[in-house]
Amino acid sequence: MKKTPRASRKKILSPVQAEKQCRAQARAGRRVVFTNGCFDILHPGHVSYLEAARAKGDFLVVAMDTDAAVRKLKGPSRPINNLEHRMQVMAGLESVDAVTWFDKGDPRAIIRKLRPGVLCKGGDWKVAQILGSKEVLSWGGKVFSLKFVDGKSTTKIVNKIKKG
Repeated sequence: MKKTPRASRKKILSPVQAEKQCRAQARAGRRVVFTNGCFDILHPGHVSYLEAARAKGDFLVVAMDTDAAVRKLKGPSRPINNLEHRMQVMAGLESVDAVTWFDKGDPRAIIRKLRPGVLCKGGDWKVAQILGSKEVLSWGGKVFSLKFVDGKSTTKIVNKIKKG
């Protein structure tokens, strides 16, 4: 008997599939919200942030950095969890409608493909610093720097584990 895929697995889309899904959502009059990041070890700050991002529209797509991009951004000991595992955890969240990936640490190419109506990043980013903000604003979209949850970070979790 064939095993039925988990509902969360259906949320993991290739960049091409994500583009088709986002275009279909927009055609249906739904506001697509985009965010991106490493999301190496999911913590309460991430969950709060993703729920706030989802509240800005109707369909939240999360683009995740590839493992090579995470290493380049965070150092050789990262990611802790590989891309497949990070996407599976992300797809399991109720607030997330789709999960995809991008490479080289720069989300602008995938943002141009997906053409979201809303772009969100955590409050540690000013709107002008958010990669893709110029693109989203150019087609009439909105960009938000959402509230940052102090004291919650993957780096702090990793450092606490190392200390024992």
